[in-house]
Formats: sequence, structure tokens, C-alpha cells
Amino acid sequence: MKFLRFENPNGNVLSGVIKGEKIFAFEDLDSFKEYENILDLIKSIEDEDLNPLDDLKSEIYYNLEDIKLLPPFESLPHDAICVGLNYHEHIEESMAYKGGFEVAPNATYFSKRSVVISGPGDDIVWDSELDDSLDYETELAIVIGKRGKDISEESAMDYVFGFTILNDISSRILQMSHGQWFKGKSLDGYTSIGPWVVHKSEFEFPLELNISTKVNGELRQNSNTRLMIRGIERLIYELSKGMTLFPGDIIATGTPAGVGMGFNPPRFLKDGDILESEVEGIGVLKNRILAKK
Repeated sequence: MKFLRFENPNGNVLSGVIKGEKIFAFEDLDSFKEYENILDLIKSIEDEDLNPLDDLKSEIYYNLEDIKLLPPFESLPHDAICVGLNYHEHIEESMAYKGGFEVAPNATYFSKRSVVISGPGDDIVWDSELDDSLDYETELAIVIGKRGKDISEESAMDYVFGFTILNDISSRILQMSHGQWFKGKSLDGYTSIGPWVVHKSEFEFPLELNISTKVNGELRQNSNTRLMIRGIERLIYELSKGMTLFPGDIIATGTPAGVGMGFNPPRFLKDGDILESEVEGIGVLKNRILAKK
């Protein structure tokens, strides 16, 4: 089941669900009309209460080509939780770009400000005066479904609502100029999410999803989530130790090799570049880089 946020032909912003080629707004479905948006749904519903798609009935629906997709959330309830260096080959390319560093035995976690976010089809505005080393990082993102703390690996999936795609846009000079990565990854629009949230029931576990990035049609990143150093259950276990996770929280699980800084010489983004972030079973998140005038 795919949940999305969109603008209908009349300019109204709605949340809904996709059934086949049809999009049904929550407000037009008896089983969903009580929910204002996707976050409200996540906070309010249990997995077993989600009605099968076959039960969705409404004479009012939209076609995908007639609506404008928006990010699934207007903004995130909290900053995105990001996992750094969670694929071995990405560690290697990062070390080459930075001239080597000591790999910590524990996971690298950091936050990414996610108030002004981007969604499918949006332009990501790039200020080259701030940083001329703009990069992409396609990631599988976990959407937390219920509040939890000190969660075991065995029960971790009970706390997951579903998955989406997150492109962790990064200004590399800003990222490396400060003691922490926060500033270089948190400029307005640098959190791109979408095209929708797919409920976990659509996937087989353990996840083995192809993940890729294209820049202007050229394949740059091409990997599989089975190659993550720490899988979903382990990440939730570690992050929830002593720290409460809330419904709607986003955990970006790390990016594979093939980012711009990993090439020799580096291949950073430029004005007009088209990004396509794809995760198997979810879809494609597409954005354009637009230089600030």
C-alpha cells in the first residue's frame, strides 16, 4: 500500500492512497477520512487496522498524470536521523576523498534538518557561493510507525510503518569545514523525500532492494540494501537505546558507493542536473538542481 501527498487539479493539497493507476484521497474514503494526512494516519493506526486495497471504494479518484506529487510530509516531525558510512565501498571512497581517516568501530549517526524539504519533481536550489561541491546520496529511509524506546532487534520491525526514498543532498565543503556534518547537509531543500511511503507489508524480509542514482541519465550509484553494514533491525535497536523514537521519525540508512566525491576527479552536481534516486519496490524520486540567481 502506497501513501502519498499531492496537489489535485483544483490546487487542493490532499493525502491519499494509490490503488493500481488510481489515487484516492483520504477524504473520499470511509476507512481513511478521519485522517488529515499521512503523519496523522501513522500516529493513529495499527498495522492490522489497515484495510486491504480491495476494500477501497469511492467514485472519486485521480489519475497520476493529473496531479502534482508532493513530499509525503509537509515537513518532518523531527530532524531526519541519518546513518553515515553504512556501506563498505562508500567508506573506501570517502577515505580516498578525505585523504584517509580512522573508521570508528561504532556506527556514525547524525541529524539532518528537515523543516524545508523537497519532494518529487522539485528543484533543489543550490547556492554556489556557499559551496561549489554539491553532492547526492540516495538512501532507503525507514518511517517509524509507533513510539518506542530500548527496542530489541527481534521486535524492531513492529515499530516500522514503511519505507520511502531520501536523497541526502550534501554540500561537501560546508560538511567538512565544521566539526560536525549538520550544516553541510541541512540547507533548505537538501532533504528530498518521496515519491511516497510504501507500507512494510509490501516487502519481503530481510530486505534485498536494488538502490541506484542516475545523474542526467548516467548510472552513478548501483547497489543493494543487503550490503548495508548494519541492517534495519540493528539500526533501530542501537538508535532506540535510551532514546525514544516517535511515529513519523525518518531514519536514512546510508548511501552506497558512487557519490560525486568518490570519483577521481570528483564529479559534483551543477546547474540543471537531473537526479533520479531509485529504490526497488518504492519507485523513483526525481529532482533538478537549480543554481541560485
